[in-house]
Amino acid sequence: MYYVHESKSRCNAFWRIGLCLLLIGTCGQSLGARIKDLAEIEGVRSNQLLGYGLVVGLDGSGDKDNAAPYTIQSLRSMLTQLGIVVPPGIQLKPKNVAAVSIHAELPPFAKNGQRIDVTVSSIGDAKNLRGGSLLMAPLKGADGRVYAVAQGNLVVGGLSADGIDGSRVTVNIPTAGRIPNGATVERTVETLFNSGNYLTLNLKSGDFTTVKRMVDSINTQFGADTARAIDAASVQVSAPSDAAQRVGFYAMVENLEVNPGIAPAKVIVNSRTGTVVISSEVRVSPAAVSHGNLVVTISEQPAVSQPAPLSGGTTQVVPQSNVSVAEQDSRMFLFNPGTTLDEVVRAVNQVGAAPSDLVAILEALKQAGALQAELVVI
Repeated sequence: MYYVHESKSRCNAFWRIGLCLLLIGTCGQSLGARIKDLAEIEGVRSNQLLGYGLVVGLDGSGDKDNAAPYTIQSLRSMLTQLGIVVPPGIQLKPKNVAAVSIHAELPPFAKNGQRIDVTVSSIGDAKNLRGGSLLMAPLKGADGRVYAVAQGNLVVGGLSADGIDGSRVTVNIPTAGRIPNGATVERTVETLFNSGNYLTLNLKSGDFTTVKRMVDSINTQFGADTARAIDAASVQVSAPSDAAQRVGFYAMVENLEVNPGIAPAKVIVNSRTGTVVISSEVRVSPAAVSHGNLVVTISEQPAVSQPAPLSGGTTQVVPQSNVSVAEQDSRMFLFNPGTTLDEVVRAVNQVGAAPSDLVAILEALKQAGALQAELVVI
């Protein structure tokens, strides 16, 4: 059951555009991809860093003294470390200071002295971080050790403005920002790249066909038994023990092209946005589909009730609703054995179905056992 909000021609035009994009994205042939785009070296990974700090220099948009007591505590502790003793009876008002969390990603092979980007987010009730500067703050890893130190001026993409009457305008998110090259690496994270006699390549998406083709490509280039498959997601490659030779060897390996295996047939449905993505391998068994809609139209036509003369009554506006229900003509179409994606989309498009109609049809086909694909609803 659907309520009418816009013309049918406009809906059909939008739906046809979506179908064109769907066909362009799914009907192309699989092309070769480099190994560096398909797999990653085991033990060579980035590490997440987290820290806490203070942003100063705000124009009165910082944390309120009664809503974020930890900001006052942090400010008092910082002043004490700088040799400034604040008397216990003095109440600090950090309206130009905001407590923030800082997070960054430490890339593999990052060395001491290199710079990385950091993201700063307010954790108090600060309204705007624009124009603020982050004071020196350590960034720690999951093991509690300091791996970088952050400091610098924030770049904030959002802004907000308040009026005297309480009105407020906010663009994007003004309580979060970034500091490009805002942290200096202080500790190096060891990797497994130069350890052992092998390099293990882990596929980003496990697939037996892709693993087999990757092993064949490496062995063809460097000789038999250079690579062997471990499972559907891992390939073990013999590598030189010398670090310099290992770097050159993997530089050649990662640029080899492999034709990845075709992904399993799936239909992805986003129930919140109505987006439907159908992979090119979707097949439909013989089935007949008939899909019709009920269209409910509700119109409001207020009427005026005029009292009789000398009755003492008052003129009133009486709401009057007209409700009409009409069933659209439905057409039945037949899916023959081995129907492909192009034929499914073409058939649904011919009956002028909307995205929600396609979802209902796909769910019914799955329940009937005619859809040869995995239906995933997110």
